[in-house]
Amino acid sequence: MGSIVGSKKLKRQMAPTFWGITRKDKRFVITVKPGSHPKNNSIPTAVLLRDTLKKVKTLRESKHSIYNGKVKIDGVKKKSLHHPIGLMDVIELEGITDVYKLVPKKRNLLEPIKINPNEKSKKLVKIQNKTTIKGGKTQLSFHDGRTIISDIDANVNDTCVLQIPEQKILEVIKFEKNSQVIVTSGINAGYIGTINEIKNGTFTLPKRISVLINNNTIEIPINITMMVGKEKPAIQIEW
Repeated sequence: MGSIVGSKKLKRQMAPTFWGITRKDKRFVITVKPGSHPKNNSIPTAVLLRDTLKKVKTLRESKHSIYNGKVKIDGVKKKSLHHPIGLMDVIELEGITDVYKLVPKKRNLLEPIKINPNEKSKKLVKIQNKTTIKGGKTQLSFHDGRTIISDIDANVNDTCVLQIPEQKILEVIKFEKNSQVIVTSGINAGYIGTINEIKNGTFTLPKRISVLINNNTIEIPINITMMVGKEKPAIQIEW
């Protein structure tokens, strides 16, 4: 395991808890290579197979599966041990019927859930930025690093239901009152609620929302939330 050429390793004590690695494990940990998801909010492919999903026992087995194209993320084969897998990514493994999605759950930033295979071609992506580019076209940038040029009516903080890997926008879930939202980090990570009120930011406070969750109302910054549906989640995000 320790002989992989060129691989960067991280002490297991420093690995995020949602990776599934305990401090007592005597094993090397692969780092996340910067990319589609932030390194502190993603899981490297090799660790996902071995420690999070527990589909292989060793780093060598992870390496064999990944380098032989047996891992698909959002419908695309990924052959890097360090590829960052993050929020709402869909994971398929060759020879295994189960399909997984990474979602916030039980206060964890990321946890794999099994989803209906019929939904493996759909993914929720939050719009992080919207810009006008050459020719007057509109470019949307999403939370998972992808960008799409589209004239669809959508704004920052809206969520798109995306057909993957084709990158076709199927639906826009508006950031608005009475819509469904999931908390993506913090002590309430994984909870789904209904927006009661949208509050503008101030010099000292970020823009935030008031959300009804399990008959309790909480106020949270919008940057740790994602729209998931109008009256209910548009696709499966719970197990």
